[in-house]
Amino acid sequence: MTLVQMQPRPAGADPVHRTVVEVMDAAGPQVCDDMSVEVALSVMVAARTDRLVVCDQDGQCIGLVTQTELAAVCDSSAYTDRVRLRDILGDHGAFTSPVTTAAEAEHAMHYLRLGALPVVDQQGSALGVLALSR
Repeated sequence: MTLVQMQPRPAGADPVHRTVVEVMDAAGPQVCDDMSVEVALSVMVAARTDRLVVCDQDGQCIGLVTQTELAAVCDSSAYTDRVRLRDILGDHGAFTSPVTTAAEAEHAMHYLRLGALPVVDQQGSALGVLALSR
């Protein structure tokens, strides 16, 4: 797996020292953690995306959910229409800073087995998403 490069690379840029902000994708749709799984799936379809950044009531990024994860929840025998995103987030609290090097973030993503990682500022607001290509 390699990082998806979403912005042109400046001439002479050292790939070892590039920061996450240089290779991240836009954050895309951001939804509140009290949203139901069904509504979140509808938002994904409408936005033509396979992931959503999840925020709390204060607008702080608390994780990321994928269409695959939400579909698995819906297929579960324990699923009801009362299940909220906060109920299923689990261990999705991994984030990275925009000043982290791309190499460090990629290493952490491999270690944590994450396909995407929210990039947050010092206040916890989502700036973008770092994604690994397959």
